[in-house]
Amino acid sequence: MAVLERLRPGHAPALLAFERENRAYFAASVPDRGDAFFAGFDARLAELLAAQAAGVDHFHVLSDGDGAVLGRVNLVDVAGGSAELGYRIAERAAGRGLATSAVREVCALALAEYGLTVLRARTTADNAGSRAVLARTGFVEAGAITLMGKPGLSFTRDLADAGHLG
Repeated sequence: MAVLERLRPGHAPALLAFERENRAYFAASVPDRGDAFFAGFDARLAELLAAQAAGVDHFHVLSDGDGAVLGRVNLVDVAGGSAELGYRIAERAAGRGLATSAVREVCALALAEYGLTVLRARTTADNAGSRAVLARTGFVEAGAITLMGKPGLSFTRDLADAGHLG
């Protein structure tokens, strides 16, 4: 069973393993984090945890029963009751509905715990899996964008709208 938890320092080894194991898989659909990310992982994690403590961002890991990280679901650029949603699921865990359930859980946390009312998300137009997750979780298309030099789409979700059961 997968468990969604707020990011904490103890997640560091499993999170780094997750990022390394899935680097090529993620790079096929999102920009690669680059070698500097891995070389400076501890410092970057400290920055993320500081931003989280300040309420600027909210980071979550999705772990299996053994503590291995299966995914991440993050809310960044928190301001004025809104934030941007981002998520990634390990290649070995893809296609099992984990992204959908984790995004639903983070949407509930965003409203109940973080006081957010609107979430934004972006994906490339050719990322059918991500578009499906966003549709299943109550996000609506908000317009065309360019993302990573490719056609993309932006989405929004009004968390207070009971019509979006997502």
